Amino acid sequence: MSFGQAAHAPRLAAMLRRLNEASEPAGMNVPGWALHPLQGREFKGHFSVKVSGNWRMTFMFDGVDAVLVNYLDYH
Repeated sequence: MSFGQAAHAPRLAAMLRRLNEASEPAGMNVPGWALHPLQGREFKGHFSVKVSGNWRMTFMFDGVDAVLVNYLDYH
């Protein structure tokens, strides 16, 4: 099991600040972050932004609030 990379902390902090200010997924559409919806029935309504390499931050919105925020290695 992998627990992430300390080198990602500054980028993740910026992403979390932006996510806190966003009221919809489009608020995370920043150049280089590669915002996209996740595929599959179990991920309906979830979105992803690229942290680095295979690492992603995933989230969804409940109204104007970001929920189910996760940081994971996709592959």
